[in-house]
Amino acid sequence: MPAPGPLGLPDSVRVCLFDLDGVLTRTATVHFAAWKRTFDEFLQRFEPGQPEFSQLDYNNHVDGKHRADGVRGFLASRGITLPEGTPGDPPDVATVQAIATRKNDMVLRELDEHGVEIYPGSVRYLRAVKEAGMPTAVVTASANGEKVIAAGGFADLIDVRVDGLVAARDGLRGKPEPDTFLAGARLLGVEPAAAVVFEDALSGVAAGRAGGFGYVVGVDRVGQAEALRAEGADVVVEDLAELLGEGA
Repeated sequence: MPAPGPLGLPDSVRVCLFDLDGVLTRTATVHFAAWKRTFDEFLQRFEPGQPEFSQLDYNNHVDGKHRADGVRGFLASRGITLPEGTPGDPPDVATVQAIATRKNDMVLRELDEHGVEIYPGSVRYLRAVKEAGMPTAVVTASANGEKVIAAGGFADLIDVRVDGLVAARDGLRGKPEPDTFLAGARLLGVEPAAAVVFEDALSGVAAGRAGGFGYVVGVDRVGQAEALRAEGADVVVEDLAELLGEGA
């Protein structure tokens, strides 16, 4: 059950750290589609006979991670090792960086064509957090964090952004390491114990637990509530509106 109080959080929590894709925006479906197309095309060309990329592959190896980490994780799960390559590799060659570039190209195309869909209940919750006077941060592995927040129309509700570009600039390790969430708490001027992490990815919940944060809220969009709890979520909801005592 959520903690008592109007926001469903412990009294010790002073700031909120939100993952983006799958928590505030519905771009997780965009990312899954982009990863699936990218990996299925790769497998057809270079590893014929391998099963197609699945939702379970996405949940276990890719979701919430930096692009290159997701590429390495999925390929390792299939026993495939590729050269690292460089960020300038053409997207049709067999290197980690080329596959990561190919995936990002597909995401950008999707965002340009279709925009960003938000979770209304989660944005209502975000607004309630700001009305309660609590600072907020978005912590996302996406290098497109600023674009997605602007397209979603809630940039005025976010005080700090730690995205893939910030992580690369500052040498922050990706989830499940807690570095990016720790950076978000630091930028908001609190210790981890005074911050709550909101995450839909197993790797993100693990990062919240590893960082010693005061509370970790798992957001179950794909039927993995027990797995989120197993990674360390203090509470699991299907939408953040549940923390306000309402439906999504």
